[in-house]
Amino acid sequence: MAGGLDEIDKRVVKALQSDFPITAEPYRELAEQAGITADEFIERTKKLKNMGAIRKMGAVLKHPKVGYTANVLCAFCVEEDRLDTVAKNISARKEVTHCYDRNTAKDWNYNLYAMIHGKSREECENAIEDIRRENGITEKPALLYSVKEWKKTSMKYYSE
Repeated sequence: MAGGLDEIDKRVVKALQSDFPITAEPYRELAEQAGITADEFIERTKKLKNMGAIRKMGAVLKHPKVGYTANVLCAFCVEEDRLDTVAKNISARKEVTHCYDRNTAKDWNYNLYAMIHGKSREECENAIEDIRRENGITEKPALLYSVKEWKKTSMKYYSE
């Protein structure tokens, strides 16, 4: 990232790290926050992405507000040679928001983790059983249910 960010770039980043406006012209509103036109805002956002200053932009779903009150981190034991295939299968499911592998440890053989969301524990457990059956996972997974929803926040790089 040669040369770093100029002051306008910093204002663009600051606008992007706030809540995304749910309007017909969200980039116009963000551009106003940055003090530039919508076209310039979009071009600078593209430039920041291309230079690697921005990796991704995405929504943060507040699961309880849309009816998903059961959330479980499910840790599976999957054979190393099947890990990529099983992870792709699990990741493709609508109930799954995160899926990743981790190293095992002594007395902890779980190497594939998935965050599963449902409207009830029963719905989550049905999804887990479907995952096990569809992927030939015989060992019972470890289930860690959410007991509290913590505030989700992103990093703030430029602020007052």
